Amino acid sequence: MNTVKAASILSIQSHVVSGHVGNRSAVFPLELLGHEVLPLNTVQFSSHTGKKGWKGTCFSGAHIRDLVDGLDAVQALADCTAVLSGYIGSLDIGMAIINAVQRIRTYNPAALYCCDPVMGDHPGGFYVQNELFDFFRTQALALADIVTPNHFEAELLSGLTINTELDASRVADRIHELGPKIILVTSCLSQNSSSLQLLLSCSEGKFMIETPLLPFPAPPKGSGDLFSALFLGHYLHNHNAQEAFEESTNTVWSILERTLQADRTELMLVQARDLISNPPSRFRRRRIGS
Repeated sequence: MNTVKAASILSIQSHVVSGHVGNRSAVFPLELLGHEVLPLNTVQFSSHTGKKGWKGTCFSGAHIRDLVDGLDAVQALADCTAVLSGYIGSLDIGMAIINAVQRIRTYNPAALYCCDPVMGDHPGGFYVQNELFDFFRTQALALADIVTPNHFEAELLSGLTINTELDASRVADRIHELGPKIILVTSCLSQNSSSLQLLLSCSEGKFMIETPLLPFPAPPKGSGDLFSALFLGHYLHNHNAQEAFEESTNTVWSILERTLQADRTELMLVQARDLISNPPSRFRRRRIGS
């Protein structure tokens, strides 16, 4: 890992007491990468909502804005170099996040915004409030430097279907038109049923990494949150999107492999801290297109 000045990252996501999703999947890895993190929680749940008997509270947009005001009062916003956002439970929270990004950029115009546009996934489909689709397309992505959709979300945002590498390239081009300079599609379903493809599109071109598809009966929640955090964390070290792509892909896949081997249902982040601090070199990117 590079020895560089730590970034200060405002991470606005969900929080669970048990498990590793949202901020519980993002804060610890970012800290291991040497960054200061300001976790601002949009919900507090006992576990993710896929668990039977979960309990908890969703916070309001007013609550988020109030906390942002407090951070501003102690000059924490002035020190921020990046914002990371994940699951947004309501349009009101989304607008509070937009406000936070804009306020941070009054102090630091170069502050990065990494947006994970959480809206749904295959095979379950769309699972957030309908107005969030327009919010992401017209507001969040217009401000975002980095966007990290999965296959389903990339198709939603672009209005196109991904069946081939050429399709994926066209989807990325369409999403670039919405604002983001860096697009990371975290799960392109491969034509090979035993593998998964990931796509990076940035100013240097388009790149793909293919990994084996791990045989989980039900994949652990939070791997997308982890991926977005790791990519941002690595990118902030030297602003090399291609290296960040490889490092985050290799770390996430290796953590999932270790979780599967241990027959666990939650991501093994603490036990896999060595993989976060020192990403393995297992899968390499390849350039696609012209």
